[in-house]
Parts: sequence; structure tokens; C-alpha cells
Amino acid sequence: MKDKIKELLSEVEGFKAESKEQLEDFRIKLLGSKGQIKDLFAEFKTVPNEDKKVVGQAINELRTKAQEKFDAFKISLEGNTESKEEAIDLSRTGVPYKVGSRHPISIVRNEIIDIFSRIGFTVSEGPEVEDDWHNFSALNFPPEHPARDMQDTFFVESEEGEMALRTHTSSVQVRIMENAKPPIRTLSPGRVYRNEAISARAHCFFHQVEGLYIAENVSFADLKQTLMYFAKEMFGEKTKIRLRPSYFPFTEPSAEMDVSCSVCNSEGCNVCKYTGYLEIMGCGMVDPNVLENCGIDSKKYTGFAFGMGVERIAMLKYKVNDLRLYSEGDVRFLDQFKSAF
Repeated sequence: MKDKIKELLSEVEGFKAESKEQLEDFRIKLLGSKGQIKDLFAEFKTVPNEDKKVVGQAINELRTKAQEKFDAFKISLEGNTESKEEAIDLSRTGVPYKVGSRHPISIVRNEIIDIFSRIGFTVSEGPEVEDDWHNFSALNFPPEHPARDMQDTFFVESEEGEMALRTHTSSVQVRIMENAKPPIRTLSPGRVYRNEAISARAHCFFHQVEGLYIAENVSFADLKQTLMYFAKEMFGEKTKIRLRPSYFPFTEPSAEMDVSCSVCNSEGCNVCKYTGYLEIMGCGMVDPNVLENCGIDSKKYTGFAFGMGVERIAMLKYKVNDLRLYSEGDVRFLDQFKSAF
């Protein structure tokens, strides 16, 4: 029996496990309920009394070393839960790339489009460099209108004559009216440019979403109901709006729409100029001259139009009080919007 114990002890000391399967076989063979150490304790009853002390100590030493060997390899193998073949993922890139985030302007733009698409508006796009007709004349801007002045517009010299970076996406609406027959229900999202001083509330370029609906018997009440629906969908059911009389060459009557300021909960802040409201868009009924300029019978059809700045909407939605942050590309700012899409 002493020889058998020595043989097993030598086997334990020389054992090495390269996998969990090998380690489990070792445990079953030596430490299991039907293992060889269990058999040694069963045979211990037949050992003469004068030898029991020595044999008993030898069996206990064998069991202790077998258990220590098992525990050591278990910790080692659990530290590497995958085999060598599984640990190498050949599909992974050699250089780790940080996951980016969608820009907040894109998030808000897509949400605006989604809200209006639920009530039948489709998306249309057009060029950012426009001619005078589509950017000004067709929209009822007289030649002496201030918006034609260099202080407001970036003009571009080209082979086709003087062009301009579009000051609004209404130019896309003109193209739609020229090439489609009513009923027309469309959104025109895009970047626009104006020669303005850059501040927390203004920039020389920004993003707009303009809407146009032309059909028979369209009224100002339809416009108000549409904009109320949008405000509540975008900012919440408790949002309030107000329409103030205004002037735009391409709409009559015209209005500016304000929404209750969510940055300060209408209590007053530098964003809303301490009024509790923030102007987010202009709107109105399409001027009959604009319809006629685009080949649409103004006696048969009426319509409304509206245009909003995406940055201003994003300021309200995310409570950001400086729209310059949206164009600075600061990763610390953009990382906050990873969970927003």
C-alpha cells in the first residue's frame, strides 16, 4: 500500500493540465467519490495497527497535494476562459476604434422629419448655391429688398452670373412648385447661409427645415393646428405656442411662432431673453404672387409655409444655451449624445 501511495504522489507532482477537461479527469481519478484516494481510505482498515500512523499520514499528504494541484490549475485555467483558437478573433481590427455618436443636429433634424412624415409630408432637397430667381425673385422679393444686400447674403461669382449661397430652403419649395401639381405637402431640410455676426443665438450658417402645403381650401387654421401638433410632439404635451404678426415677402398673412422656453421652464433666461418664450419659426399663408410665379392657379389653390432653425430646436430640446457648440466639433460635447439615437 505504501508503494501505491508513493506512485500516486509521484503522479500528482508531475501532473500538468492544459485544459479544463484534463483537470476534470484528474479530479475524478484521484479526488472523486469513487477515486483512488477514496479507495485508499477504504483499504486503510486492513493496515496493521503499528503501521496505521505512518500510512494515514501518507494518505493525508497525498490528498492535500492532489487538492492543491487541482486548485492551482483551476485558477490558472479560469483566467483563460477561451482556448487558444477561440481567443484569437481574426475578424477584429488591428487598431481599436472609438465608437462615435450621431450629431445632435442630425438627431433633431431626423426627429422633425419623422413628426411631419406622420401627417403626410415628404422630403425634398435642392442645391445650396442658387440663382436669383429661386432664392429671391420667385419668392416675391422685390429688387430693393434688404435681403439682397451683401450684409445678409453671401454672393458667388460663376460662369452663369451672380449666384448666392441660399439664405433659406424656400428655394427648394420653388423648384417643387414649378415641377409638381397640387396637392403638395413637402419638407425641405438643409443647410443655409447668412452673413450674420456669430453669437450664442446666431451663426453665419445653420440648418433649416421648411414645410409647404398647397391644396384647395387650405386655411390659416390648418397652419395653426399643424404647428401645434408639431410643438407638442417635439417638446411635450404641456408645450404652449404663440403666433405673433410678422412680415415675409412670400407669405401673407405672416407670423412668427414662439414656444414656451424649456431651458428655463418659461421663467426667463438669456436664451429666451427673459421672456419665457423662444421664437423657433416663421410661417404664413403662401402669397398668391408666389403661386402664380410657379405656375399654380392662386384662385383655385391656397397653401401655407413654415420654416424653422434646427439649431434653435436643439437648444430647446437639449437645454443648450449656446448654438456655437453645435459647430465646434468638441468631442466632449458630442459624446453626450451617444444614447440619443
